[in-house]
Amino acid sequence: MNIIFLSIGKLNNIEEKGIYTDLLRQFRDNGHKVYVVSPREKRLNKPTEYVDENGVHFLRVKIGNITKVSVVEKGISTVMIEYLFLKAIKQYLKDVKFDLVLYSTPPITFEKVISYVKKRDNASSYLLLKDIFPQNAVDLRMLSKYNPLYRYFRFKEKKLYKNSNYIGCMSQANVDFILNNNRKLPSNLVEICPNSIDPEIIDIEKGEEQKKKIREKYEIPFDKTVFIYGGNLGKPQGIDYLIKCLKANKNNKQVYFVIAGSGTEFNKLKAFFNEEKPGNAQLFNQLPKNDYENLVNSCDVGLIFLDNRFTIPNFPSRLLSYMQASMPVLAATDVNTDVGEVMEKGNFGLWCESSNVNEFNREVQKLCNKEVRHEMGVNARRYLEENYTARHSYDIIMSHFK
Repeated sequence: MNIIFLSIGKLNNIEEKGIYTDLLRQFRDNGHKVYVVSPREKRLNKPTEYVDENGVHFLRVKIGNITKVSVVEKGISTVMIEYLFLKAIKQYLKDVKFDLVLYSTPPITFEKVISYVKKRDNASSYLLLKDIFPQNAVDLRMLSKYNPLYRYFRFKEKKLYKNSNYIGCMSQANVDFILNNNRKLPSNLVEICPNSIDPEIIDIEKGEEQKKKIREKYEIPFDKTVFIYGGNLGKPQGIDYLIKCLKANKNNKQVYFVIAGSGTEFNKLKAFFNEEKPGNAQLFNQLPKNDYENLVNSCDVGLIFLDNRFTIPNFPSRLLSYMQASMPVLAATDVNTDVGEVMEKGNFGLWCESSNVNEFNREVQKLCNKEVRHEMGVNARRYLEENYTARHSYDIIMSHFK
């Protein structure tokens, strides 16, 4: 099969680790021809290019700037992506007949590109649903349902779903939400196709040596239970609640918190660290991927935070890094996601609602028990290998084409 994957992410190297690159390698390694269409921001001063790298065809399309720019510039550039992708596909891939169009949310604005390829090539389409927009913006009070922009984006969202032959959701709660809020969608076309990776094999003995080196490098104590949060630090993560949890544990001698990432709320966290100077916590700006993975492997418990106001069931992909490192997970989230339910069912983590600091503290104390952590960590790795590998996702998608 010829597969075209549409993305707004920077997929620079197919051999890099990630939920999309790991999945695309499955297609490549199973004999399919893979074509990736991704953006190249104007600030890089590079033209649109079409290249073949490591057995995958990359069409990198020059677009406007969409990161680290004003809201107006980002808005204009985002609206233009669909037109520029379509133009590039017509120019560079006019002689390639595609069997499958693969794409993810965000964004929800690829509908015209998908329609064009489907109609031209009689191709099927598969949506990897990673984000439910614009409802997530409504939940966080960033957009009102009475705003014309909401109605526009909701219209685009419905068209995207309607034009998708299959919709792969991250969890059962996602499936239920999509079907309950889009009544015209046939239920047999919406299924679970979870976030997934190719798990790295970790040598336990070498891992212990590496852990000591990493902790020494970052000045992380050896005699405390180390909790790590890594990833986006924005509105969806409920940073105010995270700060309350750090404050509440300021004098807890058993624990140490590591926060690593970037986002719109990073400066709020930085101001807290500068003012409070917690002795049992560190804040790092976003680290290179390999450094971050090494840091995760040196810690004891992975943390997940989601804003309590969410009505959409998010399922953060950072969970996979923790599971790969055989770490238990503590999730503080809204009540609509089922990430906590999945963790507790698999006995590899604990959950609390992200409005109650006392609940969070109780779960923290449970995870200070080394035996509990070890059992949950083993379960986490096993659950990952049994449910969340890129091969699982590949098989789910390909089941429709055999």
